[in-house]
Amino acid sequence: MSKHKRNIRIALPSKGLLAEGSKKLLADVGLGVYNPNPRQYIARIPHLPGVEVIFQRPGDIVIGVRDGSIDFGITGSDIYHEKKGTNGKILALHGHLGFGKCSLNVIVPDQWAEVDTCADIRSMQKALMRPLKVATKFPNLTRKFFDTQIQLPIEVILAEGALEIAPTVGYADLIVDLVSTGTTLRDNHLKKVQDGTLLEAEACLIANKACLQSSPDALAVATQLLELVCAHLRANENLAIFANVRGNSMEDLAAKIFQKRVIRGLQGPTISPILTAGEQPYFAVHIVVRKESLHQAIREIREIGGSGVVVSPVTYIFEEEPLELTEMMTALEA
Repeated sequence: MSKHKRNIRIALPSKGLLAEGSKKLLADVGLGVYNPNPRQYIARIPHLPGVEVIFQRPGDIVIGVRDGSIDFGITGSDIYHEKKGTNGKILALHGHLGFGKCSLNVIVPDQWAEVDTCADIRSMQKALMRPLKVATKFPNLTRKFFDTQIQLPIEVILAEGALEIAPTVGYADLIVDLVSTGTTLRDNHLKKVQDGTLLEAEACLIANKACLQSSPDALAVATQLLELVCAHLRANENLAIFANVRGNSMEDLAAKIFQKRVIRGLQGPTISPILTAGEQPYFAVHIVVRKESLHQAIREIREIGGSGVVVSPVTYIFEEEPLELTEMMTALEA
């Protein structure tokens, strides 16, 4: 009897900023999640037939992808690095999805006025003459950091609730926790250690390696996800500019554009003639520039005789093949 073939599964965070960001990203790339009943933990993506969406906690997503019950997942890279294990069963297809950004840091009470660096923590430990107690939700990353970076023996206190109270009530000397704005630290009289950042985290896309190697359908979904996500994230950083520019010829106008720093565009401008009744020739110029360079681009366009400038968002910018897709295929051959 043949084994029933299950749907391809992609797990998304069930709540919080990661959940909101995951749904928005998929919607932005044309793969919106259809979930008419928010109380149900299974949904679908209409434009990906044969794929079902499962909503889980970020940590459970990593475990599910690791053991193969889930094929793909979007979770925080902090959770991924903490729970991925050492057997290489999980591939990080894309590590920088652009949302859920925070950092994992060593944090001490601000009453430790003389402690600002990891070296200061070593001095504090010598004064106490015992291993420091460190409360955290990330025991693996914490042990590795203190072993390799600080080179200090510690006692890890695994905590599931709010960590900020740990130094105050005395069940830990310091904590390792996620920081985004820093407001919670200040409110609880805590401070980050200057060189105590374990990692910079954000949302990431992960997949089960064996699944991609054995299932052509799953590999096709991975390829589609990476193509769309990479093209969208690259486009998010840029704007399309259309302008009418006076010039004697396309060659003369191109020479003026290439003398400028910003309006050269990603790979050069697109220039085409405009049919006008006037004596002065006009050309339509189309370029793509970084968002942060928009003001300078407008100035440069005006300097070469441009007017009627129209600026539009860019939805996708497709490369010949995204680096992330190339890296995935290389990892699958290993």
